[in-house]
Amino acid sequence: MELKGKNTLVVGLARTGVALARFLAEAGARVTVTDQAPASELTEPRGELQGLDIAAELGVPRPSRVTSYDLILLSPGVPPEAPWLEEARRAGIPVWGELELASRFLTTPVLAVSGTNGKTTTTMLLGKFLEQSGLRPLVGGNIGTPLISLIPRQPEADFLVLEVSSFQLDTAPSFHPRAAALLNISPDHLDRYPDYEAYVASKAGLFRRQTAEDLKVLNADDPLVRSLNHGPPRVYFFSAQESLPVGAWLKNDVIRVKLVSGQEECFPLDRIFLPGRHNLENIMAALLLALDAGADPEACRRVLADFRGLPHRLEWVTRISGVDYYDDSKGTNVGAVASSLAYFDRPVVLIAGGRDKDSDFAVLAPLIREKVRALILLGEAKERLARAWEGLAPVYLTADLAEAVTRAREMAQPGEVVLLSPACASFDMFRDYAQRGETFQRLVRELAYAAEN
Repeated sequence: MELKGKNTLVVGLARTGVALARFLAEAGARVTVTDQAPASELTEPRGELQGLDIAAELGVPRPSRVTSYDLILLSPGVPPEAPWLEEARRAGIPVWGELELASRFLTTPVLAVSGTNGKTTTTMLLGKFLEQSGLRPLVGGNIGTPLISLIPRQPEADFLVLEVSSFQLDTAPSFHPRAAALLNISPDHLDRYPDYEAYVASKAGLFRRQTAEDLKVLNADDPLVRSLNHGPPRVYFFSAQESLPVGAWLKNDVIRVKLVSGQEECFPLDRIFLPGRHNLENIMAALLLALDAGADPEACRRVLADFRGLPHRLEWVTRISGVDYYDDSKGTNVGAVASSLAYFDRPVVLIAGGRDKDSDFAVLAPLIREKVRALILLGEAKERLARAWEGLAPVYLTADLAEAVTRAREMAQPGEVVLLSPACASFDMFRDYAQRGETFQRLVRELAYAAEN
């Protein structure tokens, strides 16, 4: 695709927008960036573009002259349904996401991972499986490094390993992974989609460009995901509930993998560090993608023995007076919270709340009734959570995370768990889920220090 001389607009000046603007400018395009935030709040991203010939329209609800561009590119957080974008489309201007532009320059096979929950862990594992096998993966996408930044580095890679979000898929009709795994689908981002069916359709878009030579990896235990077994690609299922003729499954505390080539491998659970059934599903999906791509099974076993998981995903923080504290700040939807609660066989004091994403919190009621001894709620959604979970456990409303941690310390008894798993976004009180998790860990460690001194 020729970009030189093209008049392009990049919408959103976060990490992906910066990467897009740099790629376009270095390809000889005329670039304008726009963001609703004022220039005073965008010092860092503007600094990353210093020295490049890039125009900017900042602090405006919509850019001027929207029909004057040859191409408009959206950051993942920008809703593609904005009225001014419809105006551009009516004028015949392509409106793409970063994933779509990058797809036009792909020369290296893509292994992609998507799903409501677990995709970052699975993507990281897949990259490590390949790397420890002597192969050369480049890992990026929604996990951190935008795909567009990896395009110039393709000659040094055997595979591009990508985490892909539904927002990215919505604006990437040409995206074509050689192999792709869909881990699960549960309600999320319903503040962005008109209904759950639209969200499911977005996730299913992961496979829309695959051919008979490609690979589709599906969760057999998720009815929605299992129903996507149609179309030309080869299919492997994984399951923690049933044995399979081929694919990956759990049996007698061993993950078993069998490929259509006849290759069979075993991965005993007592040699795997990651906790929780949801992580077993992540591991099975990563193993299928990796082994199909030629990874060494023994290298995969070494990775599983050492991999300690990612921050803020059911991460053990410390123990205070016999109570274990876990940071699951990445649990921003009901599916993630359900997986985390299911992991514990002890009473849980649950800290939840934040910015509501129009989730159906009632679906967590059975697990809360079974697992949770007290609910500590905070953030914009705390009253709605209290109504959804009324009568399931004692409820305490708090003003902020510091008060929530203090109340949880007062409530929890030896042998119990204090779990931060918010079921909500963090943006009402924090920059992102990572800052929320870091704040939780700092507050907990301050409590631990006070208890010891």
